[in-house]
Amino acid sequence: MDNKSNNRIFGMKFASVYPLYVQKAERKNRTKEEVDRIICWLTGYNQSGLQQQIEHGNDFETFFAQAPMLNPGSSLIKGVVCGVRVEEIEDPLMQKIRYLDKLIDELAKGKAIEKILRS
Repeated sequence: MDNKSNNRIFGMKFASVYPLYVQKAERKNRTKEEVDRIICWLTGYNQSGLQQQIEHGNDFETFFAQAPMLNPGSSLIKGVVCGVRVEEIEDPLMQKIRYLDKLIDELAKGKAIEKILRS
């Protein structure tokens, strides 16, 4: 992926993508609460911190830069998103974004929440 594509993705507002994550989950009979739990697990945000990020309209770059702590278990996230293996993505921010995409994909595919959270 080139820098132009990365910059476009990094500049996307998390608040504009968040409802798409929820819709994807709900189409597969999963819940907004499960989406929030996954996001909080990955980023270290609590529910109010996540809500603040959405309300402030921060982009992905800011969203991850302000995240309290990337979960150490995130290194266990493996697989393909958008045709790219997440564990091989070199750009740290793009890797975090794709980790989140991968976790939401797993939720939508019916995977148990405990397995999604690598516990």
